[in-house]
Amino acid sequence: MTLPPTPVVIVASVGPLRHNSKFVLGVAFLLSIVSAPPAKSQAVSDIGQAPQPRAADNASVQPASPESQADTAQTRPLALPAAQILAVLDQNPDAIVEVKSLFADALRQKGLATQVDSISDEQLYSQIVASPELRVNITYFLRARGYLSDEDLRAASNAGTSALQGRGAGALSGQFSPDISYSNDPLFGAAGTATEFNDLAGAANLPQFRPPPRMPAEPLPAQRPAENPHNLTDQPEGLHRPAPYNLLSLRDLYTQVPDSPERLRRFGSEFFRNHTTIPTANLFSPSSASMPLDIPLGPDYVLGPGDELNISMWGGVSQSINRTIDRQGRITLPESGEIQVAGLTLEKAQDAVSGALQPQFRNAHVAVTVARLRTIRIYVVGDVQRPGACDINSLASPLTALIAAGGPNAIGSLRVMRHYRNERLIGEIDIYDFLLHGVRGIDDRLQGGDTLLVPPVGPQVAVYGAVKRPAIYELNRENTLTAVLDDAGGLTVAAALGHITVDRIVANQHREEISLTSADKEDVAAASAAIAGFSVMDGDRVRVAAVLPYSERAVYLQGHVARPGKIAFRDGLRLSDVVRTYQDLLPEPAERGEIVRLVSPDLHPETIPFNLPDVLIGNANLPLQPFDTIRVFGRYEQDAPTVSVQGEVLRPGTYPMFEGMTAAQLVRAAGGFKRDALLDNADLISYSVNHGTEVTLDRRDLRIGAAVLKHDQDADAPLKPGDVLTIHQLTGWDDIGASVTIAGEVAHPGSYGFTQGEHLSDVLRRAGGFRSTAYPEGAVLTRFEVATLEQKSREELIRQIETSSAAARLSPAAAGEHQSDTLQLIQQQQDQVLARLKSEPVSGRLVIHIGNDVAGWAGTAADIEVRNGDVLRIPKRPGFVLISGQVYNASAITYAPGKNASWYLERAGGATGIANRKEIFVIRANGVVVGRRSGGWFEPDVLSTRLNPGDVIVVPQKIIGTSVVWRNLLGSAQVAASLAIAASLAAGL
Repeated sequence: MTLPPTPVVIVASVGPLRHNSKFVLGVAFLLSIVSAPPAKSQAVSDIGQAPQPRAADNASVQPASPESQADTAQTRPLALPAAQILAVLDQNPDAIVEVKSLFADALRQKGLATQVDSISDEQLYSQIVASPELRVNITYFLRARGYLSDEDLRAASNAGTSALQGRGAGALSGQFSPDISYSNDPLFGAAGTATEFNDLAGAANLPQFRPPPRMPAEPLPAQRPAENPHNLTDQPEGLHRPAPYNLLSLRDLYTQVPDSPERLRRFGSEFFRNHTTIPTANLFSPSSASMPLDIPLGPDYVLGPGDELNISMWGGVSQSINRTIDRQGRITLPESGEIQVAGLTLEKAQDAVSGALQPQFRNAHVAVTVARLRTIRIYVVGDVQRPGACDINSLASPLTALIAAGGPNAIGSLRVMRHYRNERLIGEIDIYDFLLHGVRGIDDRLQGGDTLLVPPVGPQVAVYGAVKRPAIYELNRENTLTAVLDDAGGLTVAAALGHITVDRIVANQHREEISLTSADKEDVAAASAAIAGFSVMDGDRVRVAAVLPYSERAVYLQGHVARPGKIAFRDGLRLSDVVRTYQDLLPEPAERGEIVRLVSPDLHPETIPFNLPDVLIGNANLPLQPFDTIRVFGRYEQDAPTVSVQGEVLRPGTYPMFEGMTAAQLVRAAGGFKRDALLDNADLISYSVNHGTEVTLDRRDLRIGAAVLKHDQDADAPLKPGDVLTIHQLTGWDDIGASVTIAGEVAHPGSYGFTQGEHLSDVLRRAGGFRSTAYPEGAVLTRFEVATLEQKSREELIRQIETSSAAARLSPAAAGEHQSDTLQLIQQQQDQVLARLKSEPVSGRLVIHIGNDVAGWAGTAADIEVRNGDVLRIPKRPGFVLISGQVYNASAITYAPGKNASWYLERAGGATGIANRKEIFVIRANGVVVGRRSGGWFEPDVLSTRLNPGDVIVVPQKIIGTSVVWRNLLGSAQVAASLAIAASLAAGL
């Protein structure tokens, strides 16, 4: 698997709040939503996924098979849900600062200058919830920094978690807990709200910002207490409330020590529950008598019916036999008959067997061992899981019998188990002795018919918090809190002895809270005495609070430093003890730094500025206090000085300005000159502030070529922040490589370079002039600039037609019952004209008037100046006239000299019934249009026009609708479409 590249995060300085920070963060929020997923990388190839296609691209895709879905899951970028990301950030407050730096760095790459401390916790949380792409980047960042493991990401992948499957605030709104208020955010000011932000966003034509509420944080699977218990050396647990400022000191102080939400279990219940999962039928059923014995028995073991004995003989004879004691207590021996052994100890039974066998076997040695134990039946009654008879082996203890019965039930006692034999009490067994101390009594031997009674549970006390074994404990002889805490394993080193509270039930009356607080909370002996003297009662809930999860004697170092983080505070600590030399800082620190101090009694932050060079030489050595935050800024992070270079350099743009930077150094930083750079002079624009009220600009010329190439210091100039250096282009550089194309009926068609000021006749002479078959009157000259203007004009015409309302298509007088039918016909005609207009490409034709005699029109208005990219096509002389539009036979008719348009229209069958006879027009071969209104009042009509070869007669369709505006729009569209057809026809001749 491969990961998208982990974003590079620079632990940079954090600056003061700016006036435009609300607007910047609004743009940042929008960018976080529309930003693209990161690309793939091989940097950490063991985890991660490839980017997933956008949801919009797959909107029409049918559900895939399970195999294809699995393949798709391996190609999607992994992202933890917002709730799990927030849980990680809550448990690792240091990571929040790094995530903010990651986000601020991404904004700077997008051109938005923002400071890390201008991003509040609430805004970061809301963007994590709203932006799936931001969750992708944060997920991989947390993995790279070790806050997440591979198992966490695999669990998220198996659960189908994907960055681009996130639906933001809308899909998860059912899981939100609206617990965040934006009204007190210092970024918005004292009265700033999200509404004020929306006002700014509206002024910038941005969507309105709706900060989504924060989701309830759920722990990651690997962080659940049941699977990974919290270790004492881990980061202290606590609830991190959103801090109003981006200060680690405030983040620590905004940490609450929450009450333990876990459900306590009764101590010892897990022991019996775990044993109930083991099949006990084979261990304690009657068949257990057939199981081999794998424990040694002492010589005082008393035999009984059912025991199986192994009798081994060696010496005069070598033999081994097994005998089971029958119900009469006897066994049968070879050559010796029956002997009574029941009721004898194992030692006496061996003497009896040896005495019976040795007379029969000379020099025989005899050894008797128990091969298998007998089964006895006892009774386990009372509050147990499975009361009743229980068959166990003869060596089983009462604890073994209790395990066989499933252990005590929910109300059964773990401190008292009574052992009866007939009506006599043999003894009482305290199971805590075994569970806490491993002590198991050996005097209470079970015999057949014995009874074990488990009575109801006695007084109970719940202990939780900073103890080693939080649970519910049953009292037997304990009556002090010390004894109960001993049962709970004792206090942890994180326990606050001055914060122990007891929730007590006054019998049948009410509850009350009791606090064991000593006069001096730091007096451990007094606190221990108070604990030892406190008597516990049935139903008490003892909560041992933990010490605060942060150190009260620490200072914090942030910003442009090599080792940010907490530093131990000591009496007399000063600023120079923390920032000693430049080796403790990152390169190019700013001169200004600040100490953010939390002032008592309400711990509100106040800023104390300092001069960093003075601190390093010992002139300014401020004393520090606990919770002070020392911020060191970078040179390019606090109102960063920048200069710009424009024009003919390899990398124009804005560059950070270092101390003593000159114009020549700026040009070198931009990659040097391009080949078209003018080296004689360059423009340098500088600004200055007059009396703090106005800004004036100053321009000067620089001999930039001498300054850069010859290192002439007199030609160079020092730069100031905000300067703009412009490198000019050589005159006429854009004319290099300019050419025109001559195609068609010329002697030498091809591309021709030209000099500034050459005309069409000059290029035609160089091309050898026209051929005998050329038809210059139909020449087509296309120019890029004309095509651009024509395209814009056509788009505007299409827009006007599409957006025209029904009122613009009908005249105000047009009404009646057939109005809807008329509108339908108008719509059909509109669709036809628009389809034709959109299908024909723009020609970019420039109408020219040239003839065969180049010398005759050279130097006249017809001899236009050529431009770069011009294409001149000289067609062959056509022998026809084209008739198109609403005629019965739209075709090309052979040219007849001297005939007018009416003659050709008759040869095409005449106009149809839907033709607009009044608006017939002629398109000459050179592109000139002759229409009804082309001439004066006394000029002949269009049909009387004498035509030339290549001319086109266009009979437009009658426009439906009486509105003059609509008729003009649709008429213009018909003319534009016909001109495009005529131009393409002329170019193809």
